[in-house]
Amino acid sequence: MNAATETDLLGRVPTGLAIGGEWRPAASGATFAVHDPATGRELLRIADATVEDGRHALDAAVAAADSWAATAPRARGEILRRAFDLLQERRDEFALLMTLEMGKPLAEASGEVTYGGEFLRWFSEEAVRISGRYAPSPEGTGRMIVSHAPVGPCYLITPCNFPLAMATRKIAPALAAGCTVVIKPAALTPLTTLSFAKLLEDAGVPAGVVNVITTTRSGAVSAELIADPRLRKLSFTGSTAVGQRLLQQSAQNVLRTSMELGGNAPFVVFEDADLDRAVDGAMLAKFRNIGQACTAANRFIVHEAVADEFARRVTEKVQALRLGRGTEPGVAIGPLIDGDAVAKAEELVADAVGRGAAVLTGGSAVVGDGSFYEPTVLAGVRPGSEILRQEIFGPVLAIATFSDEDEAVRLANDTEYGLVSYVFTKDLARGQRMIERLETGMMGLNVGVVSNAAAPFGGVKQSGLGREGGFEGIHEYLNTKYTLTPDPFSR
Repeated sequence: MNAATETDLLGRVPTGLAIGGEWRPAASGATFAVHDPATGRELLRIADATVEDGRHALDAAVAAADSWAATAPRARGEILRRAFDLLQERRDEFALLMTLEMGKPLAEASGEVTYGGEFLRWFSEEAVRISGRYAPSPEGTGRMIVSHAPVGPCYLITPCNFPLAMATRKIAPALAAGCTVVIKPAALTPLTTLSFAKLLEDAGVPAGVVNVITTTRSGAVSAELIADPRLRKLSFTGSTAVGQRLLQQSAQNVLRTSMELGGNAPFVVFEDADLDRAVDGAMLAKFRNIGQACTAANRFIVHEAVADEFARRVTEKVQALRLGRGTEPGVAIGPLIDGDAVAKAEELVADAVGRGAAVLTGGSAVVGDGSFYEPTVLAGVRPGSEILRQEIFGPVLAIATFSDEDEAVRLANDTEYGLVSYVFTKDLARGQRMIERLETGMMGLNVGVVSNAAAPFGGVKQSGLGREGGFEGIHEYLNTKYTLTPDPFSR
């Protein structure tokens, strides 16, 4: 990748806060650095918002709320469609920007542009399909009218791993529903969101409808916004621990909340599975986005009759993965987001090995610039290993075994999380049973990737509340109102 190209791209990224249609510095004048995790070098310095800046952003969202809610659904949808079209025109720029600030290979970053863009296109279409109903009351004494209205100003908090898709997945349904927003991207990867906010301006989003605050003071800024009675909705994607704290804060004003939290996805391979398909699915479910996805397969639960062969085949593929900076040709595994992520992978692998697991490939951090960890396969992971309990968020594939279907179900459900599961079997009846028995909000049956803008994304148990995507996604930003009128034919 040409260094001049990178420099030119970074020169076009806004570095201020987007508040009320203006780009402004932080009230304190403070800035913070955003780094390339592959090299450690500083990419840009951007505004570091204060609590006061957060308040100003909410002021802007509140001021624009009535006008945006009154905007015709068709007009809102057409703006989102223009944003989709602009994103396709600028896809190479957004892909490169994500690779620079997050580390994922360019091919995967381009895939995220496609995926993230679909939320713009989907919700541009859903904006005009917000429906209600009109019906006589069961007693025949009146007429029932059910309608929907925007919930109001929203606060959106996005994580570092999918800088574009997490923004579009929240902003698009909010705008389609008629809500205004304040969005706070992760401090590790804020540049994509800043550039996306500029794209929305270019698409015709009015001033104050989308406001962006970037900050290293997340706790203080978020607490102030959540405590403000003018805020009516919080949408958060991140860890369960932080989500629990935000839910406690949201209870004071009884905020509408959407929580997409941690995962511990089981990947179950039965003895009758098509192993070629299962291995291909495993590579996608584990190593996409360098393993840094809430939907990443975390526990590979493989029938004892095929475990050795599955491990052999998957190890062969993992050993062929090229590690390096995401801008380099042929790289499949980029850096983890920071040194803390590397340290966590080291700790989990060391614990598993200490309890008897075997390292088939990888198993170490890479010495040198950047935060790299080798793509790794562990076999014979024992019960009680921390890697079976904690979300890995890295390129480590951990294999445990089972002997029958009931044991597979017990092992898969043995977690406080319930976001997604993956099952590989040729037995359709067994597949149907697993759909009903596994305690997850989503499932991939003989597939390794489930995310789709047209489908409801979300989990159960401590993996969260609410759904993003699908027609369900827009209802997270709408209030339901019921009205009873007298019977129009009564005298």
